[in-house]
Amino acid sequence: MSTTPQHPSIRPYQADDATTTLRIFTAAITKTAAADYSPEQVQAWAQPGQRDATGWHLAMRKRNSFVATANSEVVGFSDVNVHGYIDMMFVDPQHQRQGVARALLEEAERQARELGAASLTADVSITARPFFERHGFFVEHRQEPVKQGVKLVNFRMRKALYEEHQ
Repeated sequence: MSTTPQHPSIRPYQADDATTTLRIFTAAITKTAAADYSPEQVQAWAQPGQRDATGWHLAMRKRNSFVATANSEVVGFSDVNVHGYIDMMFVDPQHQRQGVARALLEEAERQARELGAASLTADVSITARPFFERHGFFVEHRQEPVKQGVKLVNFRMRKALYEEHQ
């Protein structure tokens, strides 16, 4: 466990990050997002104990994933595709409010610009919405995706990467 907070470093996701990133995903939903979602919603979304590291690793590899580290420990992860879509961004609950999500978002934006995307988009939880709004995203619309037969709420959010000229 970290002793002194350090500005997070970003590096590409590696195969040996699978177990840690899966743990962070589950903890972020069951501990952090649980403040905004019912126990039934949390269970359907996180599916604790139902995912295996091998399947998780294959999915992470497909998404151009990267991790944030502090004191050599993985403390969060995210991804971004060629269209600027961020599928996942999760921070270990023990490392919240230490600049981890900001560092991940900065990396997603850097990569999206490099790939030529005009904007960043994400399906953002109730919990994460204020963070994304503080970083220039706006809500395009509210969504109600269904996971394991349970309706959740999230928001399709967007941030333009370049000023639009009219």
